[in-house]
Order: sequence, then structure tokens, then C-alpha cells
Amino acid sequence: MPKADIAVLLALGAALVSALGSVIRQRSAHEIVDKPVGAWALFLLSLRDTRWWLGAAAAVANYALQAAALSIGSVMLVTALQVTVLLFALPINARITHHRATAWEWVWAALLAVAVALIVTVGNPTQGQQRASLETWAVVAIVMGPVLVLCVLGARIWSGAVAAVLLALVAGSSMALFAVLTKGVVEASEGGLVALLRAPELYAWLGVALLGMVFQQSAFRAGALTASLPTMTLAKPLVGWILGITVLYESLQVDDEKVAVLVVAVIVMVVSTVALARGEATTMEALGPRRLKAGGKSLAPSER
Repeated sequence: MPKADIAVLLALGAALVSALGSVIRQRSAHEIVDKPVGAWALFLLSLRDTRWWLGAAAAVANYALQAAALSIGSVMLVTALQVTVLLFALPINARITHHRATAWEWVWAALLAVAVALIVTVGNPTQGQQRASLETWAVVAIVMGPVLVLCVLGARIWSGAVAAVLLALVAGSSMALFAVLTKGVVEASEGGLVALLRAPELYAWLGVALLGMVFQQSAFRAGALTASLPTMTLAKPLVGWILGITVLYESLQVDDEKVAVLVVAVIVMVVSTVALARGEATTMEALGPRRLKAGGKSLAPSER
């Protein structure tokens, strides 16, 4: 079997376990505490929740499968396939919540599947280099660092949907960085343990993975899932593609006459991803617990 096909299967497996983990962590984030808390406080509270640990185990499996896929496939390919998490989440949510998916949700799911298939086959993303220089990463830090810090600060100033979107941008961008750094970690590991421990990508990789999980949980908690989930789901592939092209010099091998098809496929992917993510979020919020016990007092959703 060609390496590209194996990378596709591994990336789809990562999307499946990610869907399981996301559904679990979303419910945990909204039920763990009844008052506003910061990102790290929420993370520490989540450590006491068994469901969070189940979601975290799924996240680890997702990271492992992504790493395996990225070892033989491009960042552009793997991150494009990550949006299929919504295709898996649709029946999982329907099963857990006992809520039947609507006809429109299945239509959007079909469009998303076709769009992703076209991007992978027509665009034919190819690998570039495995690792970038420290100078390149310095430029990335100078460009992305202030933007992500401003997003976090903005989430402290504004609340609701705006805060959820800003934190989701941080989480999605962190996961895109994680994917790019994974390429360097995998290559460094081929030189043995000593070479891996000397690789700066390893420590950035661990830090970015932790930040991604923390801010993902905070985004789910900050406001409506209809704001955070679509933003997070789209941020990862879009930022991943930008980093793959600019940092690792990956490229799309597409004929001139097929460029229009690729552009339409990307547009359809974006629109269907937003539609599916909003539908999933709306369903979870509508079917979530109607009342929450806190300190012996029952709180309605409007009082939380």
C-alpha cells in the first residue's frame, strides 16, 4: 500500500478518536463547574472529572495516530483530513444524545466528505522538509506569538461568543503548530533517544500540546459551542496549511485546469464544516443538562 494511502487511513483513525474525545470533553467542560473560571483553573478542575480523563485518553490516541500519519504524509494532507472529525461526531452525538441527525446535517456531511476527497486527490498535497531552522521558527514566534496573546487578552475583556471564538483560535492554531512540530519530533526520534532529547522541537511540541488542550477546554466553556467548535475545527487545517507551505515548503500538485475545482472544494469544505459544527454544537447545547446542582441550590441555565 502506498505511503500516502497509509497516511490517509491513520489520519482518519485520528479523526475518529478525536470525535469521541471531543464529545466527552465538551460535555465535561459545560458541567464541571457552575461559575466563570480561568483557563488553568478550569483545567485543574477538569482533572477531577473521570469523563475528562476518558477524553484525554482519546486525545493521546489522536496525537499518536496523527504523529504516525505525519511521519509519512504532509501536514496539509493530515490537517485537511482532520475536519472529518465532524463526520464521525455526527453519529456519535446522535447515539449519545438519542437525537436523530437532521436531513440537512447529512447533506452537509456528504458535501464535506466530497470536498475533502477532492482536496486530497485533486490537490495532491506533497511533503516538503521535515524540520525548519531556528531562524524560521523565530519568525513564526514573532508573527504568531503576539496574535495568540492578543486573543487570550481579548477573551478576558469580552465574554460570550467573542471570547469563545478567540480562545478557539488559540486552540486551533496550537494544534496546527503541534502538527508541524510533530514532523521534526518524528525525524529527531530516528536518531535515538539522545538526539530526540536534544531536539528543541520536542519541548515546544509538548508545550503546544498542553496549551491546545487547555484552551480547547476554555473555549468550550467560554461561550456557545456554536461559536467555538466551528472556529476551532477550521483554524487547525487553515493555519496548518499556511505553516506547511511557509515553514516546511509543502506544496499542492495540481494542474492549471483543475485549480478552479480545488478552490470550489476548499470553499465547500469551509461552508460545510461551519454548518456541521454549528449543528453539532446546537444539538449538544439543547440536549445538555437543564439544571445543575451547586451548593445545594438548583440553578437554571440562565442563572449559571
